[in-house]
Amino acid sequence: MKFQMILDQENEEAVFARVHKRTALVDEIEKLVLEGGQGRSIAGYDEDGIRMLEIGAVEAFYVEGDKTFAAYQGGKYRVRKRLYELEEVLPEYFRRINKSNLANMKKIVRFNVTLSGAVNAEFESGFSDYISRRCFAELKRRYSL
Repeated sequence: MKFQMILDQENEEAVFARVHKRTALVDEIEKLVLEGGQGRSIAGYDEDGIRMLEIGAVEAFYVEGDKTFAAYQGGKYRVRKRLYELEEVLPEYFRRINKSNLANMKKIVRFNVTLSGAVNAEFESGFSDYISRRCFAELKRRYSL
């Protein structure tokens, strides 16, 4: 696969792709180009139907049982992707805080330390989850906590 970019301020922006066949990667590239990098969203399912969840407003993606959920504006929505799949496509401000949670670091309002020494992340809506020792060490190193 080759990549070529031509900077030309005189003409309208356009993206051309020459591919052998349509794949998931091609679909994702098309989606990113058409959205212009704005308004990225993911489908969330609840008992009432489907709702498009804005990625930046999602507080965390977490696993409960064998299903993945998004904590979004005080509610929870089922997401039909695994955490490792989400980890590949989410912006860099989503960090793994334990084995079953990808947290939006912009939505954490407080870190609470329990008597046992464990650390919990509390989000804007009140949702909270524990931070594993391994992940907390990485967060401390990265964010100078």
